[in-house]
Amino acid sequence: MEALITILALLFVALVALGVYATVKVAKAAKRGVDRTIDHARRTVEDTTLRAKSFGQTGVAGDLAQMRLSLRTSMRATQEALHAGVAEDASLRESLDLFHRLSAHGRELDEDLKRLEREPDRTHVAAKLPELRQRTEQITHSADALRFAARDRARRFADDDLSSLSAQIDMEAGALRHWTRADGLDDGHGGHEGHEDHRAGGAAGPAGSGQSARPQAINAPDPRATAYPWEKTTRPETTT
Repeated sequence: MEALITILALLFVALVALGVYATVKVAKAAKRGVDRTIDHARRTVEDTTLRAKSFGQTGVAGDLAQMRLSLRTSMRATQEALHAGVAEDASLRESLDLFHRLSAHGRELDEDLKRLEREPDRTHVAAKLPELRQRTEQITHSADALRFAARDRARRFADDDLSSLSAQIDMEAGALRHWTRADGLDDGHGGHEGHEDHRAGGAAGPAGSGQSARPQAINAPDPRATAYPWEKTTRPETTT
């Protein structure tokens, strides 16, 4: 009896621990979801504010807002393109690593631009604009180059897949048109006579000969067993 009570107590403790663990996991997942929602909302507000400043303000304030907006837009687009492509093309991992290094410079520049937005000495800020604009153009140019290269690579693989698929479909279509004909025309009267009967389409012979000269029916494949022709193939990993 004591052993049974001990086992039941251990089971109860295990169930309680499992419940606590599941509750903590759910709470952490919910917190991450809330944090992502808050971050997305904050970025949307900041982008909207920067866009309004870049069009509504002139001088130093408008220039700073335009540079920040250009930097953030380029970096975010490149990040999304690389993260979406690396799942299908392992060769993009090196590009993603380079982008992470570039992101450190981008964050540093964004912090400098944000700090200068609050700088009251506009003459000092105006003197730093050429250097800031050069840094912005250099970072955005590098980010754009990575994004364009990743898209061109994906487009090239898609074109190669389409060309290969089209060639296979043409070959299959040609094979499907060459069906086997069950003539059964050799009835002992010689090949020539059988050939004449075959050319006549069975009109001079028995009715069964005309039926046998027709093409055999081709059974359609089961559509449930047919693979989708647009399934992606694994791309070869290259360093070029």
